[in-house]
Order: sequence, then structure tokens, then C-alpha cells
Amino acid sequence: MQAKRQGHKLFAVLIDPDKMKLTGFNRVIQTAIEAQVDFFFIGGSLIVNDMLDRCIRAIKEACDIPVILFPGNTYQLSHRADGILFLSLISGRNPDLLIGNQVLAAPFLKQSSLEILSTGYMLIDGGVQTTVSYISNTQPIPANKTDIALCTAMAGEMLGMRLLYMDAGSGAKVPVSDEMIRSVAEATSVPLIAGGGIRDPATAVRLAKAGADIIVVGNAIESNPELVYDISTSLHKMKQVTI
Repeated sequence: MQAKRQGHKLFAVLIDPDKMKLTGFNRVIQTAIEAQVDFFFIGGSLIVNDMLDRCIRAIKEACDIPVILFPGNTYQLSHRADGILFLSLISGRNPDLLIGNQVLAAPFLKQSSLEILSTGYMLIDGGVQTTVSYISNTQPIPANKTDIALCTAMAGEMLGMRLLYMDAGSGAKVPVSDEMIRSVAEATSVPLIAGGGIRDPATAVRLAKAGADIIVVGNAIESNPELVYDISTSLHKMKQVTI
């Protein structure tokens, strides 16, 4: 919220423990430290190994960059992190992901020291079926239906969401459009996160100029960790942009 008020754009590196090889993981951490990345988001749509706690522990041992859980289900919880995006998939109509899984996770979170960040999660069509769409059994908002995204985001804020997250999904062919991000940013006052399909600094800056407060990149850095430095540097050079 402070960064949003000051017009500063933030950058989060998304790490999927299932996909990150140990050598590449260490390189990403070191690059993130050098680039002064703002957050690590940890999680994925489907985690089938025991790397979650190991990833968090490795980050904590290496730096003080905040680690935020970005869970795909109730199994992706850890008291080692600093906070959690407490997601409600407001773009879909799957009751388990609107409130069901949250009920199951609440007792654990209540006893933990995690900062709970209620987040209205909106899946946007990125030109290809993504894992999150398949696993969540929901349809993404069509890329050309800005009015649906706008009304969904406004409803999420009115329901008390502290953050909004517009995601084209891992491996998306195209990111969320500038027009859609701009419309949502103009109509809401909470920080707006954008991710999915972002593969270069120019795209990250363009989406930030459109109104995204936090840019998230995950899939692209798995093959090119140096991208972390390029995107982080570009975003941190930005000042508040009048839309």
C-alpha cells in the first residue's frame, strides 16, 4: 500500500518448487539479491514433491527478501514464510476455490505467524489452457471481455479483498492486456498484481504503466535467470505514471 501511494512499482519472482532445479534455484536467489527484488512468491498449481519448505529455508538463509506463499491448494502451506496470498478465485464459479479451501486452511493460518493477505484472484485467458485453469475446473475471463474483469475486480474490492491479482497463467502466450489492466486500475484502489506471459522488461514496464503495481514473473526465469535483474532494474526506475 505504501508503494502504491508513492507510485513505486514492485517486482516479485515466482518460484514453483516443482520446476526449480537446485543449481538454477541458487542462481535465481543470488540474482534476486543483486537486483533488489521486492518479493519471492512461492507455489504452483500442482506441487508433487517436498521442495516447498526447502525452497523457503534456502531463501531465508540467503537473504531477507520477504517470502509470500502463493498456494494452489491447502497442502501448500508453511509457517516458514512471511505471508500468504489468501486467494479467492473470484473469476470462477468453483465454490471450493471461492471459500471451501479457505475454510480448511483457516485453522492453520490462525495459529501461524503468517501475514494474511486476502487476494481476489482473477484468471485471464492467455491464449492457451493453463494448469491452473485445468486444476481449478474454471474458465478464465476472455481476454477481450474487459467489462467482465472490471466488474469482477470491483466486486472483489467491495468484498474486502486487500489485493487483486490478474493472472494469465504460467506459460501463457500473451499477458493480460494493457486495456484490461488500465480499466481495473482506474476503477479500484487496492494494489493490483499482474502475472503470466511476461517474458521481457518492455512488457513488464508496459503493464506497470497501464496500472499494475506489482509485476510477477516465474516461468520465463526458469530458463533465463538473468531476466530477474533486467526486469527488476527496469521497474524500479519507474516513477508514478498518470494514466
